[in-house]
Amino acid sequence: MHIRDWPAAERPREKLLARGAGALSDAELLAIFLGSGLRGRDAVATARDLLAAHGPLRPLLERSPNALAKLPGLGPARACALAAALELGHRHLCAELQRGETMTDPQAAGRYFAQRLRGRPHEVFAVLFLDTRHRALGFEELFQGTLDGAEVHPRVVVQRALALNAAAVIVGHNHPSGNPEPSAADRAVTARLKQALALVDLRLLDHFVIADGPPVSLAARGWV
Repeated sequence: MHIRDWPAAERPREKLLARGAGALSDAELLAIFLGSGLRGRDAVATARDLLAAHGPLRPLLERSPNALAKLPGLGPARACALAAALELGHRHLCAELQRGETMTDPQAAGRYFAQRLRGRPHEVFAVLFLDTRHRALGFEELFQGTLDGAEVHPRVVVQRALALNAAAVIVGHNHPSGNPEPSAADRAVTARLKQALALVDLRLLDHFVIADGPPVSLAARGWV
């Protein structure tokens, strides 16, 4: 049976229009990009096959466009469409932090760090610089490391914050292992950063750890 023969409430496009994108499964969202499936399979079934063989969703979409293009049911055009959609989402999130509005949702920063750092093969330590009204001034990846660590120099963070005339910073780094639990070293770096920034009247608002699952906020745990 073709998708067009399904009940209207079960078709991915109609379901999205009626209930919003959040109501769709990963396979249904992917099926909308595919448009059609492999011979003898509809788009949803083809999407389910892709996720079963090459998923789940995050590792599937973290592949390069060239790697995606080689998967059954995709090809160059669909791979480019998926890569473009991911970049649109990334730019939308960037605009949320860079349009000059005050950051009223602290978790927006966590989502931004996740978008920028998740999936990196090595640890990256980045800083979001904010003005007195908590508007974004800039985002910089200041330190990179090996598979399991990046050396962080608080004085470099302070120097960049002063150069940008920042009043506060939010920092974040990824755990390539996928384990989201902050380490003792993460807590120690947070304490050193907070102390160094305070010497020049700068505030450390949060430190996010990016791994599998949602970003982990050290501030939420009382460690900032």
